[in-house]
Amino acid sequence: MEPQQKPLENERRVGLGRDEVKGTMDAYAKTYERQEPDDRFAKYATTTKQYYDLVTDFYEYGWGQSFHFAVRHRDESMKESIKSHQRFLAERLGLSRGKRAIDLGCGVGGPMREVSRLTGADVTGVNINAYQVERAKKYNEREGLSQACAVLESDFLKIPLPDASFDAAYAFEATCHAPDKKSVFTEAARLLKPGGLFAVYEWCITPVYDQSLSEHRRIRHGIEKGNALPSLATFDEVKEGLLVSGFDVIETRDRAAECDAEVPWYSALDEISVRNLPRTPAGRVVTTAITGVLEMLRIAPKGTREVSSFLNECADSLVGGGKLGIFTPMYFALAKKR
Repeated sequence: MEPQQKPLENERRVGLGRDEVKGTMDAYAKTYERQEPDDRFAKYATTTKQYYDLVTDFYEYGWGQSFHFAVRHRDESMKESIKSHQRFLAERLGLSRGKRAIDLGCGVGGPMREVSRLTGADVTGVNINAYQVERAKKYNEREGLSQACAVLESDFLKIPLPDASFDAAYAFEATCHAPDKKSVFTEAARLLKPGGLFAVYEWCITPVYDQSLSEHRRIRHGIEKGNALPSLATFDEVKEGLLVSGFDVIETRDRAAECDAEVPWYSALDEISVRNLPRTPAGRVVTTAITGVLEMLRIAPKGTREVSSFLNECADSLVGGGKLGIFTPMYFALAKKR
């Protein structure tokens, strides 16, 4: 049966109180005033919580329950591509009924529920943001998956679960929030049984990126600021992080190259269609204008328009990074715990 995709009805629709949005946005923006990421490494937990308090409702409005990009093919809808992207990872992990997996940085649980439905495995999602944890649990209950899908509020660098608790671990575009790869990959290894598999989609700068070019630096900073990232990693940093954390690397590939030329991964933010309107440049302008009016009328909290505006700037940076080939949100790695 096709799972429900509509947002929760009659529920609190913001992660913050009306008087908290502006102050949270100001505090978050201050962390990114400087180009250097020093403060971001130290404050990764705080900025990640702030970020998702601010943007979760916007993400659900424009993106649904799975907050990640996907390999796109001609004549394939975004919804279909998202499911295919999740299926690819689940199949690589060899999950099946009776197996246990952990989802690091599970968001509101879209990938977790799909992986469980596809494989029959029990999945535990870990999330540092209390608002998203609340919503993930309610979605699990609404879709009849509370027994198969559990959600734990925790920093994924220090998860309060025993060693060797899981057969597999994975992350969809979430470990980019960690201050470094070794810390989060080491925690994943700790939770896995010997021989357990770990699969991850990572946000990375590609070998095309040139630090000496101001346009490249501007786009990189826009992506980092717009997504609460301490610093984008390179492909080599991801592989090295896995090796020093107790994994043998089985496979790595930038799956962005697998998209059809007509529908690159960033087309979700760039193409124009009625269904895709909220994510397009025109749709983003309209959304920002509407939020400004709602804020002026005191229907939306003060600071809402600013949140919408900075997400628009982030989307422009993502599209720019994709078009220049200097950024990918889907560097895939599969590794086995030694």
